[in-house]
Amino acid sequence: MGFSEPNYSGHCAYRGLGFYPNGQPFAQRVNYIYGRGLRAGYVPVSPTKVYWFICYNSPSAGPKITDPSLLKKQAKELVSNWPAELLELIDISPDETISRTTLVDRWLWPGVTPQASRGKVVLVGDAWHPMTPNLGQGACCALEDAITLTRKLADSMKSGTPSIEEALRAYGEERWPRVFPLTIRANLVGSLLQWDNPLVCSARNNVVIPKLVRLGPMLEHTNFECEPLKA
Repeated sequence: MGFSEPNYSGHCAYRGLGFYPNGQPFAQRVNYIYGRGLRAGYVPVSPTKVYWFICYNSPSAGPKITDPSLLKKQAKELVSNWPAELLELIDISPDETISRTTLVDRWLWPGVTPQASRGKVVLVGDAWHPMTPNLGQGACCALEDAITLTRKLADSMKSGTPSIEEALRAYGEERWPRVFPLTIRANLVGSLLQWDNPLVCSARNNVVIPKLVRLGPMLEHTNFECEPLKA
């Protein structure tokens, strides 16, 4: 398809799923902790499970590590003096839920980046527009892609002269204005949250985050509605 490999953002993340067999103790909200070049968060996802992540700066992606015990050890070393509940979440996470990944993205520059489709081959989701998870929109955009693609194909098949190629092109043209700005915004938000300068971090924690997050402008991208599919 002619696309470049995704670009490394300079950040890596540990992730896991804490398991409380007798019920997790947290309120239904997202909890964030910010440090210098380091942040973490956790949120209940079921009555017994709590998702957590730790994101940290790294000049390179480093070697691929899959040993869960080593991943847990490294994650805990990063946040050894952080809240006890975060450390407990790491400890009680089943091995199969532990991972360490690099955060990457691909910016779909107009006129430079190939189209989403070529002939009857089309890309959706991360295959087309990988983005960092800082806005929580990667999987959402993949689902939006699927709905839009389905609608374009259905409309084409209902027309008198159906053309798969035209439907795929129309899908890419409709989705690009949505995914390109989100990819850039997610990258910039990640850079903001991963600052390591003490003075800049103080401004981030006391001014930027309260105004952007708590007042809502940062979350406007979540108010997106796909045109519904028709029977």
